[in-house]
Amino acid sequence: DGVVDSEELKSNDLDAKIPESELETKEKGTEEEPTREADGNILDVSSDYPRDKHISIQRHLADLEKLADLREDEKKPCPLCPEEKFKACYGHKLHRHLQNLHWKVSVEFKGYRMCICHLPCLPGKPNLLGDQTLSKMGAHYHCIICSATITRRTDMIGHINRHVNKGETESRFTTVRAPTNEVIKESATDVQVLPNHSTPQKTDSYFNPKMKLNRQLIFCALAVLAEERKPIECLDAFGATGIMGLQWAKHLRSSVKVTINDCNENSVEIIKENCHLNKLKVKLNMKEGDSDGTVGDGEENTDTIEVTKMDANVIMHLRSFDFIHLDPFGTSVNYLDSAFRNVRNLGIVSLTSTDISSLYAKAQHVALRHYGCNIVRTEYYKELAARIVIAAVTRAAARCNKGIEVLLAVALEHFVLVVVRVLRGPSTADNSAKKIRYLIHCQWCEERIFQKEGNMVEENPYQQLPCDCHGSMPGRTAVVLGPLWSGSLFNTGFLRRMLLEAVQYGLDEAQPLLKTLVCEAECTTLKHFSTHGPGDENKQEECGVYIKTSNTSAESYMVPGKRKGEEVIRGVAKRQRGEHSAEHPAFYYNMHRHSIRGMNMPKLNKFLNYLSEAGYRVSRTHFDPMGVRTNAPLAQFKTVLMKYSTPTNTVGQAEGPVHLPGDVQVEEEVPAAADTKEEDAEFPEDDKSGVVDAVSTQSYPTDCAAD
Repeated sequence: DGVVDSEELKSNDLDAKIPESELETKEKGTEEEPTREADGNILDVSSDYPRDKHISIQRHLADLEKLADLREDEKKPCPLCPEEKFKACYGHKLHRHLQNLHWKVSVEFKGYRMCICHLPCLPGKPNLLGDQTLSKMGAHYHCIICSATITRRTDMIGHINRHVNKGETESRFTTVRAPTNEVIKESATDVQVLPNHSTPQKTDSYFNPKMKLNRQLIFCALAVLAEERKPIECLDAFGATGIMGLQWAKHLRSSVKVTINDCNENSVEIIKENCHLNKLKVKLNMKEGDSDGTVGDGEENTDTIEVTKMDANVIMHLRSFDFIHLDPFGTSVNYLDSAFRNVRNLGIVSLTSTDISSLYAKAQHVALRHYGCNIVRTEYYKELAARIVIAAVTRAAARCNKGIEVLLAVALEHFVLVVVRVLRGPSTADNSAKKIRYLIHCQWCEERIFQKEGNMVEENPYQQLPCDCHGSMPGRTAVVLGPLWSGSLFNTGFLRRMLLEAVQYGLDEAQPLLKTLVCEAECTTLKHFSTHGPGDENKQEECGVYIKTSNTSAESYMVPGKRKGEEVIRGVAKRQRGEHSAEHPAFYYNMHRHSIRGMNMPKLNKFLNYLSEAGYRVSRTHFDPMGVRTNAPLAQFKTVLMKYSTPTNTVGQAEGPVHLPGDVQVEEEVPAAADTKEEDAEFPEDDKSGVVDAVSTQSYPTDCAAD
């Protein structure tokens, strides 16, 4: 932060001899103490005892002028400049000098101004004899907190901000008052945070209010798991303030056994205080086998939270859990092997990745280093990020002979959330690993398709793409991305039960997103959305395993004989798998990205109906507000979009289909003759020419006309 004063060593020696120095000052100079306290609140550390602040630190310009003793009839030197730099002058000239050179470029902090100083204040290096020599230096500032000398104004501002982030707002030799902790309430849970809680990596209690939606989604996933089996052991591996674990324990109560872990000692103390604030018991476990229980003063809630101070990899290696959540600062790939090592069968692992610069293809070399994936910036970059994380999770689980079933994948502005269920066994691990494939992406029209399974090398991989850009455009038009997860991103039954939990606990922010996710998983529009899906809601087949919820009567599925009962359950699972075998289409298209210049696009909801009428599965996506998830090829997507677009020069024209030329038709059922006559009546021959010219560019196989 600056040049360290060599006299700090002297101050350390003084700290070791506090009793003797205090006795001497009390006997000899008791009258000097009140004067020193009255002169300045912020002290300097470069002297043998606390003294006044540096002369360059003043509250008002008048104080600086009073220090210079301005007089019109007598020349006075500048108190902050040496004589060789600024000679003595009369009062009016010295006033302009102090105002323009020192005061205007000062740094303000709590009513004080740290003016620029030109005096030779920096002590030089000691020579062989140990003498200190004052070296000549340029302009600099004196820190009001630690008395460090900083040469640049921007560096001084950053130096002060670092003090504020650490909670240091007074001199280190004064009695520092503890910073007042702010109490934040979220989902009926109170947590204390430090004043610098919003600055990551510079605080011990990082709290991000923008991650509230992320915490609600994780809570709903845990609540669904708690309905399947009770009690479950869950771990918040990176506690920080402990807000997530506190919400689990406060709302789910005896259904969960919560463990909050953090490797920082200050964070552990904050977590303990927050547990007492919410009237929860605390069980400390700093080392394996050594536990110390401290009980909170509340009597309303008798639930106990275990607080541990370990590395996240260590605690996941030592103990087994049913639910593990990973939310480190940045990537979570360093903790995946430990998470899947001891997680129980049919347990859930959720992870939040905040390294969006690499996942969203802004730092492609970092994505290659962390995830081993080659990526480029595409229109579907958010879904690409989710599939990158799931691929890393799948490889980590396969190394522990475990497979996964993706329950939820969300990629928003600040984070990527992935929730998976763990399936033990080498066969499930092999099935999951087979879903990791490479993606062929056309850079010209942005068509994409996963490579076929198999190890054989194809002569022309461009033939797998539905587009013909390689034949019509020179050079190499496609790139290979990945490896990526090629399976489904959602489990419809699990999402519906999460929605029911969100309604039950009043999580208003998560409900709209969960509705969108259910529609996206089923690839339907919100108009056809219903709280209960096809079949009984309580009969869910997830991860190839039949799961009974609390509302399902156990007698309905009890068959005499263990093997016969398993066969009945397996038969129900196969029947449900046949009903819901169609997964949602991979990736989505952006309407604005494929719009035609000079044409007005239809409304998004109407366009979804047009695609649905054409016989394609279609839904909106949470990844992109203007994205359309559909199984239609890109060529048909553009054809339908162009058919129902209107020219911009047509004023007051009703939104409807545009009469297309003969070579551009939608690959669907031919409309009736009556409909054709109506379209001809709507566009007379004189008015059709402009429309035909506007849409005739569709004959090109690429977007060159649109660009």
